[in-house]
Amino acid sequence: MTSECSTEETKKDVPFDRNFFDEIIDRKNSSAIKYDYAKRRGIPDDALPMWVADMDFRSPPCINEAIAERARHGIYGYSDATPEYFSAVQNWYRTRYAYHIDDCNIVTSPGIVFGLYTAIAALTREGDSVLIQRPVYYPFSSAIKDLRRKLVNSPLVYRDGQYSIDFDDFERKITENGVRLFILCNPHNPVGRVWTREELLKLGEICIAHDVYIVSDEIHSDFVYQGHEHIIFASLTAELAQRTITCTAPSKTFNLAGLQISNLFIQNEAIRKQYYDAMKRTGYSQPNLMGMIACRAAYERGAPWLDALRLYLQGNLQFVRESLDMDFPGVRLVEPEGTYLVWLDFSGLGLEDDKLKEKIETRCGLWLDHGSMFGPEGSGFQRINIACPRAILAEALERLKKGIYSSEI
Repeated sequence: MTSECSTEETKKDVPFDRNFFDEIIDRKNSSAIKYDYAKRRGIPDDALPMWVADMDFRSPPCINEAIAERARHGIYGYSDATPEYFSAVQNWYRTRYAYHIDDCNIVTSPGIVFGLYTAIAALTREGDSVLIQRPVYYPFSSAIKDLRRKLVNSPLVYRDGQYSIDFDDFERKITENGVRLFILCNPHNPVGRVWTREELLKLGEICIAHDVYIVSDEIHSDFVYQGHEHIIFASLTAELAQRTITCTAPSKTFNLAGLQISNLFIQNEAIRKQYYDAMKRTGYSQPNLMGMIACRAAYERGAPWLDALRLYLQGNLQFVRESLDMDFPGVRLVEPEGTYLVWLDFSGLGLEDDKLKEKIETRCGLWLDHGSMFGPEGSGFQRINIACPRAILAEALERLKKGIYSSEI
């Protein structure tokens, strides 16, 4: 039994042309929350879904073949990660990020959000302060509140169409609130920043000075645009490695969210034990079998597919950029440095959030992620997923153009 593709299948993987990503696949009636749950969530049934962060592309053929091969075995008993699995994860991060991680420091998880909740439970107690930088991925806030921790926010600074960190505010919030844990998002969702080495080092220095642990969500690390580099936070210094839980997954990269597999890197033995103890209290033990099969196949054979996908996404981003420049007065692209999620500034239209939301859903027939979901700092913004065939993206922008400037609500 192996997760590697056959020789014939590997040949199919290289190269991928645009036709592979241009294919429009009907995802309705496939239990996809992106397509089948609009009405349950108060969204018109005919709205074009451009919200949740999964892609409308087929995963690499080598993943499908690996899953099919395992399915032919016909037994799906209790399973756990193998040395070959850990080797695939290690090789991916060593070759793409020059990051070396021992297999004993890799902790499997059913997902980043599960890992986030477990990490907070492991590293803090009820009432402890946890710091985030809004606008940011909304489960950060939910996890802190659900676990009865104190949410502390050091908001990102938005100026002249770009986001930056207010380091003075960051440190002040830590000292004033006795912050125990900082949750970093890099690349940042939703604003698309890829933090520089200098920015990360400054954050790290402040955390070390005030004895703050770090959970670094790096799930979008494989989507970084030209001119930018993803740096694994724990790789910066040995001291930061000893106080950081790094959250990674193949799910965003290879469209595997439904298979529930992620990998957390925890180099500090005491923290790793605390994490395992907290995880045990959730009742979770072994990872999803097909998730492991898919992850190994992706990291061993999926790189050509990913490289082609990144080129396609650059084309989609350029398409959005040109469309906004030509047809969308008052709407501004926050230029992304990473992720396939585009953050759009609608504040130039002068619409209140409720009216903007209603227009987008009813007049435009679009299902987007509204900025306020990511915190009050997201007011006036919308997040749109561009990981879809170019024709779907064109339809979405056409709907937006026709509906957003209508005087009707």
